[in-house]
Amino acid sequence: MHKKLLISALSAALLVPMAAQAKTFRWASQGDILTLDPHAQNEGLNIAASSYVYDTLVQYDKDFKITPMLATEWETPSDTLWRFKIREGVKFHDGSDFSAEDAAFSIHRAMAPTSNFKAYVYGIKQARAIDAHTLEIELIAPNPVLLRQLTNLFIMSKAWSEANNAAQPQDFTKKEETFSARNAMGTGPYKLSSRQVDVRTEYVENENWWNKDQKVGNVTRIIYTPITQSATRTAALLSGEVDFVLDPPAQDLDRIKRQAKVVEGNEYRTIYIGLDQKSDELKYSSLKGKNPFADVRVREALYLAIDTEAIKRSVMRGSSAPTGTMIAPQVNGWTEELAQRPKPDVEKAQELIKQAGYQPNEINFTLDCPNNRYINDEAICQAVVAMWARIGVKANLNSMPRATYFPKVQSYDTSAYLFGWGVPTFDALYTLQSLIHSKGEGADGSFNFGNYENAEVDKLIDTVKTETDDAKRTAAIHQVLKTHAQEFGHLPIHDQVIPWAMAKNVDVIHRADNRLTIDWVVIND
Repeated sequence: MHKKLLISALSAALLVPMAAQAKTFRWASQGDILTLDPHAQNEGLNIAASSYVYDTLVQYDKDFKITPMLATEWETPSDTLWRFKIREGVKFHDGSDFSAEDAAFSIHRAMAPTSNFKAYVYGIKQARAIDAHTLEIELIAPNPVLLRQLTNLFIMSKAWSEANNAAQPQDFTKKEETFSARNAMGTGPYKLSSRQVDVRTEYVENENWWNKDQKVGNVTRIIYTPITQSATRTAALLSGEVDFVLDPPAQDLDRIKRQAKVVEGNEYRTIYIGLDQKSDELKYSSLKGKNPFADVRVREALYLAIDTEAIKRSVMRGSSAPTGTMIAPQVNGWTEELAQRPKPDVEKAQELIKQAGYQPNEINFTLDCPNNRYINDEAICQAVVAMWARIGVKANLNSMPRATYFPKVQSYDTSAYLFGWGVPTFDALYTLQSLIHSKGEGADGSFNFGNYENAEVDKLIDTVKTETDDAKRTAAIHQVLKTHAQEFGHLPIHDQVIPWAMAKNVDVIHRADNRLTIDWVVIND
């Protein structure tokens, strides 16, 4: 059946009218951009930074509806073939023409072994340029969320990439250094001006941006500065040193609200703990020849020991939403029933440990935790370690900066780890395939670092990938989440509630994906 989808252009009425005078926008968060390669690290701050330089074929508007970008319209001649009309007259920052060949190249680059963006190209068999302004994407099977995947698939110049030996993404897990890791050149609203790792990254306006007439903000220069210490970030904002802080400390919010401005909203990110369920014995543990996490009773005990309401109250200062499932309410497939979690039960947890054959304090391991990625991440881990101690389980906290943390966990050099997972597609498949499916090809199990595995769950997830009947697809999603919860495949803690802090003269649109869209930012006089 022939289906044609024509999508209207992005409305220019996203914000207040553009201020007359161009502005420099200075902002900060607790960690630095990990890499400038747009396909090397699937992480929130990195994706935001890529979006300043690189465009995508389609994007979300402020209501998360799909709108055209480098693709102006599309049609589906068959269930497994999508044809995109590529926007004419678009130029890269170096003045070269953008074409369908660049789009096809970028899709295949994101499919490469070193890419960390396989979740955004899953189900794609091939991308090809029919001519300069026609792109075809051939699928292995029908894909009901392809357009939502493409909102985070950044388009690079084929010629620039090949000329700079960057045809393949940087292998971030091996700390590879490549030209694309420290340089960037796209078609987007800003050009990279300078990069000092862990110090400062600057961008300037792309005056020839093809979409400049629709730009509603007035920022012409961006200065991003990582500021590790919470108190220092707050001081920088209140003193006027920076205009915006992405991750203001929860303990400072009341003071910031009095002296500056805070915009809050629920994020689509779930914070959880993963456990190595496959190794014969745990890494960095004195318990040899055994893996207690392979026993569902131990995993349940660890889950029951975690008091998420106490974490919300004492650690998050009320800014979290405790949950019992792996997806947030904004994500297709979520239900209130799935999100319910039992009350913490220390006595039952102790009994489960005993039933599994372990003595008090016999189970010991290391909990790996970032200290500058998620809101109060290290403090959450400290609280969890104390809660596990109450049931006779000793966890040694190993916290580190995100630049060290992600390569460690992604190399499976961990037994237990804290992680956060957002869902850019707003569909549960993104979580099911990456976190819950067993390790396989492409995106299957690509972030399943604890090696949770259930063959029946895998079959259900494979159904979700291609099922076009909404009722059947939703039922399969629910069954996966239910089974996974019963087996304590991961230990969900809460969904993040994100506050953004800014100077009083700054207007932004808060996004559930925690991405600061700077071409929407207005700095008022």
